[in-house]
Amino acid sequence: MISHSYSLILLGVMFAPKRAALSLPKNALFRTRSQFIQSTASVVFFSDIARIVSGDQSSVACAEDFVGKDVTRNTPRYVESEVQMKYGNDAKGNPRTRGVLVRRFTGDSTPYSFPPPRPISLMKEWPETPPFSKKDFFRADEGDDENFYNLPRLVYHIDEPAVASLTQYYRANVSPGSNILDICSSWVSHYPVEFPKMMKRISGTGMNALELLANDQLTDYEARNLNVNPTLPYDDNSFDVVTCVVSIDYLIHPIDVLKEVRRVLRPGGKVIISQSNRCFPSKAIAMWLNMNDRQHLELINGYLKYAGFNPAKAFDITASVPGETYYDPMFIVEATAP
Repeated sequence: MISHSYSLILLGVMFAPKRAALSLPKNALFRTRSQFIQSTASVVFFSDIARIVSGDQSSVACAEDFVGKDVTRNTPRYVESEVQMKYGNDAKGNPRTRGVLVRRFTGDSTPYSFPPPRPISLMKEWPETPPFSKKDFFRADEGDDENFYNLPRLVYHIDEPAVASLTQYYRANVSPGSNILDICSSWVSHYPVEFPKMMKRISGTGMNALELLANDQLTDYEARNLNVNPTLPYDDNSFDVVTCVVSIDYLIHPIDVLKEVRRVLRPGGKVIISQSNRCFPSKAIAMWLNMNDRQHLELINGYLKYAGFNPAKAFDITASVPGETYYDPMFIVEATAP
């Protein structure tokens, strides 16, 4: 039973059956829900939101723990953590907070299978200069994006099979020791659980600072509205990989943003843009809403061409889900910086 001072948020479209409940070995990387709750006394508040910080580090893995090992074998399917959210002050000016329990998909220990990425041929021949007009980037809701994203949404926008397929793709295609940037990021980045220990740096930029603060895979972050300021707050040649998850459809200056991505990537560095078939229709650009999945991939390819990337490659990485007739697809378009 959860006390009234806590809200339990189960995130995602698909949930674990009882037999898939968390079962952690003694040396598990993660804590159980009860351990999170018991550690409330050691909360450190940053701004209006804070993740629980435990004084017990015995369950925290070191980077060498992952070398040469199959980390997926002992990884739980879900990780639960507590986030403290401030919602006002009492009569004496003291902050009033509520503990929110959030559940994150790890992408491991699922019943899904992950076929090898299926190449998709990009056939459209784009002209030398961008053929887009202002109306192509019109949105039904042209209001301030910062108002739309003002409240943190600690939810998933794609289902668990789609998340898991992306996580497995990252594991297979991002080298250990990389410097990674996640643009249009949120409270989750969908990276494998071992990435924070295996990578040199994982930076994030997104609309909501509170969501970014709740993202436990980031080493640093900066909130930025790329539709207002389509620049990235990083030095040239800073990253080996830049990721963007199901968000390219919301950008009204996508070529400018991708030029910035190319700038912050090292020569030969890779941008990985993932896309499914879900969106907020009021915030997605007009031409995106008038296209199908295949046309979306061609459009992203066009963006990358005009941003100065090497020729792109596209893949269908959709997971195989036993017994299910419908689940979210997942596609990748990636390219390297010259």
